[in-house]
Amino acid sequence: MTPKRALLLPVLLLASAAGVAEEPATVYDPWEPFNRKMYAVNDTLDRWVLKPTAEGYHYVMPDAAQQGVTNFIANVYDFNSFFNSVLQGEFTGSLYAGSRFLINSTLGLLGLVDVASEMGIEPFNSDFGQTLAVWGVGSGPFVMLPVIGPRTVRSAVGYWADTYASIPSLLNDRPIAWTFWTVEIIDYRARLLDAEDLMTGDRYIFLRDAYLQRREFFVKRGKVDDDFSDFDREAEDWEEF
Repeated sequence: MTPKRALLLPVLLLASAAGVAEEPATVYDPWEPFNRKMYAVNDTLDRWVLKPTAEGYHYVMPDAAQQGVTNFIANVYDFNSFFNSVLQGEFTGSLYAGSRFLINSTLGLLGLVDVASEMGIEPFNSDFGQTLAVWGVGSGPFVMLPVIGPRTVRSAVGYWADTYASIPSLLNDRPIAWTFWTVEIIDYRARLLDAEDLMTGDRYIFLRDAYLQRREFFVKRGKVDDDFSDFDREAEDWEEF
């Protein structure tokens, strides 16, 4: 089984890092020497392979076509969100994710058009790493995986579980799966072409802290503890990582 987003390099998190100004409260990075070496390898691969490919894709693809590809990919992973929401006991979320998948797969032409959002059915993203967190599994150390990029041990396990349980894998057709994952990589990277100037200072630290903050944000479903308030801040959007 090939990994979805097999070339998700560290730079792919730049868009989510835009709002990162503070170091996460807890950074557990005992493997930093190894992680820094992997970051250098991944960054080189991105510079020479993924980024040029994404730039070409962005140049030749009309905006409407790019949005259609993005919608299609999101629809495929609504399938995973449905089952993870069930496993988490988030039955309202599973209803949203399942409804989106059914509506967009039919009325939305296999997900190319996001009809569900137009009907007021907003995304409810879930992954198996988040499911493990709900079940009480700790996040473990931060790790920079070769080619795949930044993860925690928990989110890495969840990533592989979701990959094996995704529609491209379940179809058991290698050419289709490879094509899907390749397009996903390119589309995702193309959407971040304008975000590269966001990185400042030590690029590894910036990326690591950005990932950990955004991952915590996602696992907690947008609820961020505020030391200056008795209430949690609710985020309007949160994205899968």
